[in-house]
Amino acid sequence: MSVLTRDEAQTRAGLLDVHRYTIELDLTTGDETFDSRTLIRFSARADGDTFVEVRPAELRSVTLDGQPLDPEALDGNRLPLKNLTAGEHELRVHAHMRYSRTGEGMHRFTDPTDGETYVYTQLFMDDVQRVFAAFDQPDLKAVFELSVKAPEGWTVLANGVTEHTGDGLWKAAATPLISTYLVAVAAGPWHSVRTEHRGLPFGLHCRRSLAPYLDNDADELLDVTRACFDRYHEKFDEPYPFDSYDQAFVPEFNAGAMENPGLVTFRDEFVYRSAVTDTERQTRAMVVAHEMAHMWFGDLVTLKWWDDIWLNESFAEYMGYQTLTEATRFTDTWTDFGVNRKAWGYDADQRPSTHPVAPEAVDDTASALLNFDGISYAKGASALRQLVAWLGEKDFLAGINTHFTRHRFGNATLADFIDSLAGATARDVHAWADAWLRTTGVDTLTPHLAPGENGTCALTVDRTGSRPHRIAAGLYDRDLGDDGGHLVLRERLHLDLPQTGAHPVGKRPALLLLNDGDLSYAKVRFDPESFETVRKDLSGLPEPLARAVVWNALRDAVRDGELPPAAYLETARAHLPLETDLAIVQGVLAFASTYITDRYVTPEQRPAALATLSELCRDLIRRTEDGDNPGLRLIAVRHRIDVAAHPDTIAAWFADGTVPGGPELDPELRWRVLARLAVLGATDEAAIAAELERDPSATGQEGAARCRAALPDPEAKARAWEAMFGSDELSNYLFTATAQGFWQPEQADLVRAYVPRYYTDAVDVADRRGPAIAEAAGRWAFPAHAVDAENLRLGEECLRDAAPIPALRRKLVDQLDDLARALRVQPGQEV
Repeated sequence: MSVLTRDEAQTRAGLLDVHRYTIELDLTTGDETFDSRTLIRFSARADGDTFVEVRPAELRSVTLDGQPLDPEALDGNRLPLKNLTAGEHELRVHAHMRYSRTGEGMHRFTDPTDGETYVYTQLFMDDVQRVFAAFDQPDLKAVFELSVKAPEGWTVLANGVTEHTGDGLWKAAATPLISTYLVAVAAGPWHSVRTEHRGLPFGLHCRRSLAPYLDNDADELLDVTRACFDRYHEKFDEPYPFDSYDQAFVPEFNAGAMENPGLVTFRDEFVYRSAVTDTERQTRAMVVAHEMAHMWFGDLVTLKWWDDIWLNESFAEYMGYQTLTEATRFTDTWTDFGVNRKAWGYDADQRPSTHPVAPEAVDDTASALLNFDGISYAKGASALRQLVAWLGEKDFLAGINTHFTRHRFGNATLADFIDSLAGATARDVHAWADAWLRTTGVDTLTPHLAPGENGTCALTVDRTGSRPHRIAAGLYDRDLGDDGGHLVLRERLHLDLPQTGAHPVGKRPALLLLNDGDLSYAKVRFDPESFETVRKDLSGLPEPLARAVVWNALRDAVRDGELPPAAYLETARAHLPLETDLAIVQGVLAFASTYITDRYVTPEQRPAALATLSELCRDLIRRTEDGDNPGLRLIAVRHRIDVAAHPDTIAAWFADGTVPGGPELDPELRWRVLARLAVLGATDEAAIAAELERDPSATGQEGAARCRAALPDPEAKARAWEAMFGSDELSNYLFTATAQGFWQPEQADLVRAYVPRYYTDAVDVADRRGPAIAEAAGRWAFPAHAVDAENLRLGEECLRDAAPIPALRRKLVDQLDDLARALRVQPGQEV
């Protein structure tokens, strides 16, 4: 398949105007393929040659202006259109298209719970050509008219309101001008909850087997949807630009969600079958808010080319968190962003694969796909939060609204956006954009307190990096009350960096916290006295967002080799039992278990690290025995299971079906326990099969695959490896589940021979199965537990000699950089 280059897209956009697509899909032709007929009305501005993209199982016929074209002329995914004359044209393409099992194009899924089948599209970037023929680039917007023939009993959803006209035929209302990648169809025997808001139809949809779980949460989901919808109408002058708002929760979805106009698709793990924390509900609500923001940022005004991904994602990310905070009960969203989402950006920005938030040029679609990462989302949103702090929200929103007015139903670039902002303020936003959006890396801010007269001191801040920052510096004193251990905010200094001189702070504070409030994007360090206060009194900081900044600083210090991993665990052991914010507890435990115990300590140190985390989780479980904080208890139980070094306790929970004092083991907890028992060699195939019979759902199938791959048995490992790399039968989700179970630090000797095999087999499966499986193979199937120089050497050799496809190459680059970092952090290791 040929990927589209920026130059090709610019040439084609200069030649063509695309007016309208009329698309007919027939989903009744079998389990492997569906029928696709496309009529494209377009005009050429001059005589010339171009091409249309299509990736058929079989190309049946093509006509241009009534004259047949040879289907054999199809070259990969490109059908040449030669000798076009200036003027109007009609292109008709009839093809059989193949259903996907990897979440790309038209994904087909049969629910193991009840045997019902569902299909849905994910056309992002360049997968529209898997469903219908198209001039597939974002700046050739058009009107789309869609009709779908579906089996009896199915409902068809699309970008516009759909109508069943009889005999299984559904017709969708014509769209306004939208880009090809935003066209959406979802068909199947959906369970739907429908309502109206502000005169528009709203709907929630899921598989029938998930109906009771969606019904349980429908009020919450619709309340969040309505609240965000109303808040966006207060912020934006342009009204919601489409005729309906459906949210479909679909199976085996590769992303968190996709902003298709009028039909947002979400991964259906957001329809909760098992208990979740309020922070997880907040995360779901944030995704709802994020995708709705895209109706303006991305759908109404769309990037011209993929170098401006940030115009979509950074804005939706920022608006999602900010609007959720303003409009719903979830008022602490920036704490979750700071301790969890932001770390994603910091990590990505310190790898060799880093890139500017707004790159100067992205050469092709394959390169662009790699940039949907922590930089385009978390760093970009952080930059916008800093922009609002510097510019003021009033001028920021004025610039945004100018941008919408100028480019509605069109395409825009970074330069267009900055020009819109510049018209709303006297500040030099062009210089700001150059400093923040065109550069890479994370600045580091280090405070220095110089003593003065009468016990006073003055603050200077060293900055490694080049960006200007507007930050707050929090001055905290110890509370001298009876209970002690608490810190009281004395003052927040507002600083513009770089400084022009030292800033007086009065008497030395117990803690000086840079970037208090987390309004900028930078790593922060502590002066020695402040670090001692952090070690002793971190949990005494009064605001969760301040504690999140501190925990991020400690995390960065571990990753940079400045803080021993054991010291991080000791700090967590001391302060996490007193933590009240669930996002912080979850974030700290996730880093401790995923990175510290599995990568940053030596195998000899790992049992002690696991024991520390196990004791910490026991403290949290004891603290929540009164039932007042079920979310905290659930987090503690989950992590107690994950770090269990011996099977007895969790095996007893599994046998009893409950944790003493609660919670009862729901399906998620049962599969979690069984997976850990499999790692520890304390269960077998019979128990896994029995649990799958108890829970035959899609989630159960994934749980069984994960458990089977985790069994410490040579034959089980061989079967799992063959399923992942020798066969193409696994769906994207079953591949991921199998990969998650396969590598375990406790089984390093058992799987040692598979480490060199990974680098050849991953390249092969990525070549065969494409970007989605390549990404999964690089993310989940990588032997991250093998923190040794030989694994690093094998990976570097693969990058040098094996030419993995871009999606896998990018993942390997990142994984190997993380591996090299772990080698530097681990005591006694050499890179």
